[in-house]
Parts: sequence; C-alpha cells; structure tokens
Amino acid sequence: MIVIIDYNVGNLKSVENAIQRIGLETVVSRDYDVIRKAQGIVLPGVGTFPVAMEHLKKYHLIDILKERKEAGVPILGICLGMQILFERGTEIKITEGLGFLKGEVQLMQVDAKIPHMGWNELIFHQQHPLLKYINEKDFVYFVHSFMAEASDDELIAYCEYGGKRITALVGKDNVMGCQFHPEKSGEIGKKILLAFKEMVS
Repeated sequence: MIVIIDYNVGNLKSVENAIQRIGLETVVSRDYDVIRKAQGIVLPGVGTFPVAMEHLKKYHLIDILKERKEAGVPILGICLGMQILFERGTEIKITEGLGFLKGEVQLMQVDAKIPHMGWNELIFHQQHPLLKYINEKDFVYFVHSFMAEASDDELIAYCEYGGKRITALVGKDNVMGCQFHPEKSGEIGKKILLAFKEMVS
C-alpha cells in the first residue's frame, strides 16, 4: 500500500489516480496508524515552502515521516514535496525543511521566464533505479519557480533551462524526489512511477 500524505498543500487526486493506474493500492491519509502500514510514501505539494512545513507541523507529521525514513520505507517527494525534503528553503523567509537531503531551495536565477513551466528533457547525472524504464533526453513536465541546490552525490538527473542546470531528480537511499510532475508527464512519468512501484514491492 502507498500512502499519499495529506497535509493540505497537494494536488492529491491526480497523484492518487496516477499511482492507481500502475496497479498500486493507494490511500490518502495523515493518520499515524495508516502511515505506519505503508510500503511506500508519496509526499506531494503545491504552494510555498513555509506553508508546507507549517502544515506538516500542524498535523504532527514530521516525526512520523522521520520514523518511516529511518525504517527504510521508500519516500517519493513531488514538486514542493521534493523541495521540503531538503535542509532549508528561502521562499518568503528562511524555513527549515525535513533535512532528508543536503542542500537549500532557492529562487531560480535563470535567463528565462519564471515560473519554469512546460516540458524539458532529462539529463542523467548518475544511474538510479527510478531511471530504469526511461532514457536520457526523455521529456517531463515542470511547474515551479524555486529549485533545489542538490549535492553532487544526491543529484540523479537535471534539465537545462535559462542557461542553468535545474535539479530534476534527487535521491539518497530510500528518499527520492522529482521536481517535475510524473503524474502530468505522460508515459515517461508513468514509467518513473512503475520504477518506484518496484522499489516499494
């Protein structure tokens, strides 16, 4: 069973539908007992970094996410859900993140329109199980104005936008994140979720 964390900052339905389409049992929840039974956890998110962290605190979800991380449960953050996996964000104010990954989330400094919205090709930085069914230069769909400055050893793939390298996929052990939206990325997004399914099962 996959638990999609409900902390009132996500486009939950589209993520839920995408995961169900690959044949995984899925539940949207913020209940500790349900989360503890999860074989995998998805942390979605749309909005701002400070609000996301405020809501995780409000619903007392930080400790259970840390507990499940330490238990080795695969965790996948999507968009803002990926960003809050990092140590801190600078959107609106400096805010402490979950600290599962090294680095900071900052406003994109690019010679192009912000938000970064649309299809971009992935450039692989290192091999990872999430890349199992896709190829380098496959296109995925982005919508964001802030980006993670990921460490070299935790960067899996990036795209190029406005003359800069934009973090797209990150991972360390059982913690992974997509800056893009796999649920909106057609067949390529489906293949990434299928790879996550294999890691869960």
